[in-house]
Amino acid sequence: MDRNIPNFFKEMLIEQYGEGKTAEIVQGYTNKRKSSFRVNSIKTNKDEIMAVLNNMNIEYETVTWYENAFVISYEDEVKLRETDLYEEGKIYFQSLSSMIPVLVLATNADENVLDMAAAPGGKTTQMFAEADGKVLITACEKNKIRAERLKYNLEKQGASRVNVMMQDARKLDDFFSFDKVLLDAPCSGSGTLFLEDEKQIKTFTNELVKRSITTQKEMLQKALKVLKVGHEMVYSTCSILREENEKQLEGLLAQGRIEIIPIDSAKYIGMKTLDTIIPGVLCVCPDENYEGFFVAKIRKIK
Repeated sequence: MDRNIPNFFKEMLIEQYGEGKTAEIVQGYTNKRKSSFRVNSIKTNKDEIMAVLNNMNIEYETVTWYENAFVISYEDEVKLRETDLYEEGKIYFQSLSSMIPVLVLATNADENVLDMAAAPGGKTTQMFAEADGKVLITACEKNKIRAERLKYNLEKQGASRVNVMMQDARKLDDFFSFDKVLLDAPCSGSGTLFLEDEKQIKTFTNELVKRSITTQKEMLQKALKVLKVGHEMVYSTCSILREENEKQLEGLLAQGRIEIIPIDSAKYIGMKTLDTIIPGVLCVCPDENYEGFFVAKIRKIK
């Protein structure tokens, strides 16, 4: 077991997953992840991107579960960031795991969608592109600097019909009503750790986990208030801790306020998953291709 893992975190992982699976998770934290990006279908298509990659002699892997996703080396990411493809917003660098929530939510044309923690805009722009630019999105970000970054990315990616609200989503007026909600909640980041990053490890504390749990609970409550009855939302985090994930849903399920819409984990070929205590949710095991991530699709019953 790696000595850089904080003791409190190691104990939580062993309690949840056992020593064998914890060792696998820790191994995932030691691998430097490959880079990944998605094609912005508002501005280009997969064939154009592949032609550029081939001309630049950049080796790439395609992704079976998402035709617009590509995996490359970190060194080649540096090259691509210097191209017109990147400058013109035809591609967006984003982890594979974080592409999943938008695909699971599956927004449709003319739906009114809330993105509760939108900056820097990866999922917001992905939602817009996946709905062929025909979805209406309200994107919340309470921090001014992050909100400006969100606006920059929206413009760069050609994502119009997005209303940016510089507001804490927890303080939205209850009279709002949305067809769908994406809550990619602030979290401890326990799925994204890289053990050689001493600064990241130092700031990963038990207090951070506790603060995240409180914020997530409040945001979930607000999400359900503004989501229409009978409609769907996605709750996701870049954490693999059950306290931040399934434990947040258990009380709502017991109250009969929500039901889980099962995610077909088998479709994500090549992706390792972790055991869950709620059937139908998805928890991704960190490795060289994927960040640790949690995704649940929820229908509001009452």
